[in-house]
Parts: sequence; C-alpha cells; structure tokens
Amino acid sequence: MRKQWKKWAMGMLGASLALSLTACGGGSSSTQPAATPDKPAENTTSAPAASEQKLRIGITQIVEHPALDAAKKGFVDYLNENGYKEGEQVTYDFQSAQGDMNTATTIAQKFSGDKVDLILAIATPTAQAAAQATKEIPILITAVTDPVAAKIAASMDKPGANVTGTSDMNPIKEQLSLIKEVKPEAKKVGVLYNSGETNSIVQIEQVKAHAPELGFEIVERAVTNSSEVKQAAESLSGIDAIYVPTDNTVVSALDAVLMVAEKLKVPVIAGESESVKSGALLTYGIDYYELGRQTGEMAVRVLKGETKPADMAIETQKNLQLFVNKKAAERFGVTLPQQLLDQADEVIE
Repeated sequence: MRKQWKKWAMGMLGASLALSLTACGGGSSSTQPAATPDKPAENTTSAPAASEQKLRIGITQIVEHPALDAAKKGFVDYLNENGYKEGEQVTYDFQSAQGDMNTATTIAQKFSGDKVDLILAIATPTAQAAAQATKEIPILITAVTDPVAAKIAASMDKPGANVTGTSDMNPIKEQLSLIKEVKPEAKKVGVLYNSGETNSIVQIEQVKAHAPELGFEIVERAVTNSSEVKQAAESLSGIDAIYVPTDNTVVSALDAVLMVAEKLKVPVIAGESESVKSGALLTYGIDYYELGRQTGEMAVRVLKGETKPADMAIETQKNLQLFVNKKAAERFGVTLPQQLLDQADEVIE
C-alpha cells in the first residue's frame, strides 16, 4: 500500500512539473522583452510576422512646405503604383526637422539605428545629415540643388558611396529672364535667401553671375530662419521685382513675401511651380511632384536590387514647364502678355 501511494505521489509530482514547464516555456509573449520606441519586441517564432516582412523607409524632410510636400507625395505615389504599396509591402516613418539642422541630425541617426531599408532625404540639410549618419543604408535624395557642393556626392555621374537621387537645380537665367517679359523696364531685383543653406548659396552665385547680361542690379537679403523673412522683404526698397530661389526657409514663409510684394506692387518670380500655385507670379522650371516621382523610380530600382546608389547618376528634372498665376498678376498690378499665357504649360486662374 505504501509503495502504491509513493508511486502515485511521484506521478502527480511529474505531471505538476510538466504543467509548470509548459506554462513557463511555451513561447508566451510575457517572456519577451517589452517593446520600446528604440527597441521593438523580439519575435521568437521561426517565421517573422507579416508586418515585419514589410520594407521600412525613413523619410526625412527639413521643413514642411508645398514644394517639399509635393516631392514626398510624388515619391510615395510612384512606389504605391509599382509594387510597393504603403501598409502592405512597405511602411514609412516620416519625420520633419522643422527647419532645425540639429533635429535633422537626430532623425538621421534614428533611421540609422533602426536599420531602415532605405532613406529618402528631402532637401540639402537633411541629405547631408543622412549621408553623415550612415554609409550602408541606401539614401535617395531629392530637392538637393548641388549634391557635389554639399559634399553628398563625389560627382553627378558617379556619386559613389550609398547616395543618389535627384537635383532641383533650376534654370536660373531663364527664370530671371521672365522678369523682362512682364516688366521690361525692370532694373533692380530683390533676392531673399538663407545664408546657411548650401543650396541657396549656389543659386545666389548664379543669380549674380547672370544679372549683368540681363541688365539687373541684384539687391540681396540674407536670413537665418523663417521668422526673419518678412522683415528682410520689407527692407527691399526701390526694387522692380523679387526673385525667390528654391530656398526652404524663404519658401516656408512665402506668404510674408507675397504680402510685401503686393504692397510694393512688384512681381514675385519663383524658383519652382508650387510657389506659383501658392501665389507667386510665374516660373519656368521644376514641378516637385514629378521630381519626387522621378526619385521614386530610382528607389524602386535600388529596392529590387537592379543597381546600387553608387553607380546611379544623380538626375535633374526631365521636363521643365512654364507656370503662370493670373490672380497673382492682379495682386501685383502686372499685365501678363498674351504670348506668355499661350506658352504656359499651366495657368492658375
């Protein structure tokens, strides 16, 4: 009887231990480290969850304004249409630096630490930050005026390293020539730009180089942040027109420039189409949505493994267009020549 009781007790103990081991070691999520923003929960199953199979793309943008927003949309739209649908094959982590270079650096370092599959860097400062943060993750840039001057690429044809994409270098001479089309007597042109942006310095040098042959005197005003733009515009006295290059700081405060121009009754010539749609008079040049799509096309080739950024030439806008804003003409007291309207690819009524 005692032997039987002992045998029964040992059997119960074995069953109890088996149940305990099953409860503690059966892959319960309670045993996994807690997820944090910097360290997601580990997956201990043999096959990754469907959401973890998605490609992760980090998008870093220096500031939010219509032109850069359009470039981002063009990029995402192209990927959506070509096998990389948001929420299915790819997830995006969008971050804006709100015009601050230190924030741009932090964002780039985060993407590097997260080991995203690809980075889209929109505008020169964020492209510089991304290129400094990682030499391994593919980086596609867009809205970067001069990648070589910004020390992002070795050359336009062979950028080297892990960076390629599209430049938004605009046809500055042709844009300045438009001033003569709407105001033939113009002599003095005001230009606003951020003295801390490499892309803006490159453009201002070109503006000053082309000015003499067009008969223009350039009155430049430099700013360091968007809050200074209105005061800088108001300090432009005796000017006949204002030229706004593809400067992120100035474009983000474009409304202030337009307000001053309306009081002075002088036209605002822009470096890109989104500024014309927002109230500038006209431009011949870049459509940032199309530039974003062009960048997306390059990104797809990288994601498919067809090529590497180091071997892809940095591209410029393929099709430049003439944009004219008729409402802006009324605000600035300018008469638009019919010939110019006939030539326009898009007229904003």
